[in-house]
Amino acid sequence: MAVATTAELAEQDHRRLERYRRVTYRSFMLASLGFLGPGLVALAGAYAEGELAPALALTGLLGLGVLFACYTWLVRTGLDGGAPRRAVVVSGAVTAALSALLLANPLFSVVPVFWVSAVALTPMSRARIAVLCGGTGTACGVYGTLGAERLYPHHAMPWYGVLPILIAVYTATCALVAFLNRYQRGTWDLHQQAYAGRDALARLAVTEERLRFSRDLHDLLGHSLSLIAVKSELALRLAEADPGRAGAEMADVRRAARDALREVRAAVHGYRAVELDAELAGVRAVLEAAGVRCEVGDLPDGLAPEVRSVLAWVIREGATNVIKHSEARRCGVTVVRHDRSVVLEMLNDGVRAAADPRTGSGLAGLAERVAVHGGEITSGPRGRAEFLLRAVVPMPQEDAPAAEGPAPDALPAGRAV
Repeated sequence: MAVATTAELAEQDHRRLERYRRVTYRSFMLASLGFLGPGLVALAGAYAEGELAPALALTGLLGLGVLFACYTWLVRTGLDGGAPRRAVVVSGAVTAALSALLLANPLFSVVPVFWVSAVALTPMSRARIAVLCGGTGTACGVYGTLGAERLYPHHAMPWYGVLPILIAVYTATCALVAFLNRYQRGTWDLHQQAYAGRDALARLAVTEERLRFSRDLHDLLGHSLSLIAVKSELALRLAEADPGRAGAEMADVRRAARDALREVRAAVHGYRAVELDAELAGVRAVLEAAGVRCEVGDLPDGLAPEVRSVLAWVIREGATNVIKHSEARRCGVTVVRHDRSVVLEMLNDGVRAAADPRTGSGLAGLAERVAVHGGEITSGPRGRAEFLLRAVVPMPQEDAPAAEGPAPDALPAGRAV
């Protein structure tokens, strides 16, 4: 399992959000073909049949171009938070003018429907959506009835029978497209909320950690410092009248100060303890920033905290040596748990003949740190251009089986430090 840094995770979330935003926007742009295609076909048909004069046909063509620009405007602003009122008014006026072409061809009925679908992306109440769909359906029904009387004068049904049917059909169609677009808009809002929620959770975790640290320090030092202040004042008053008792009070002050110092050091040590997962993420980020591809294997489960801490120090020192003493292009980190020990290996492909990382004090100090836990460090070239750093750390006694004999994985690899 590869370990990613916090910055990498944030960048992945941002790329995922941007990718979904582009997909959502392009889907609405692709849907615009639903009124552009029929509109062009209707214009061409009406012009060919002599229903539209050349000037009126050209005006209709320009109107479709303006409506497409307004549709793009409504979609973009609607997804970004809400279309301004002027965008709705301007696009509505253009739609009303183009809807009059229903008198020449019934295919123009798709124009107001798609206008409703774009306006519905802007957050609004259900009552406003109902008014929008009802008003558009009524206007389309009136235009459609007049167009039917003009284009099909000999149809059997009278106009007062056609009108309510067309109003009901257009209103239902507008309501359907509004519902579908608002549903897709809701999915987009959920993605935005999830992205904002992850960012808020990260900030909240930092804030809670700061509060915990301040609370721990208050609990550790509040009583001790109050005791030191009271004892010091008492010793000051008794300095001349009873020097012996004053000395005893100052001894209590010294003891309280030492206890407080010990508790603070223990608390700070807990905060400064190196965590294996965090160290792996940091080392990977540093190496890849330096142009070294870092591959991290799966971490075994059930490692004791002290083992994880010492392995984290090994990884930190190993990464430092890779950057300072090698010309590596790849570095692999593997951690394997055996019966009685844990083996960590860092292998890079950038051995530099003129440099020997063992001459510094880093690996020597690291070997001493590992030796405190009963482990050992080995390092040295492997093959022609590879360098292996290997750490073997025994498991704590309570986790180890009772079998006797040396662990088979404790044999050194390479040259000893």
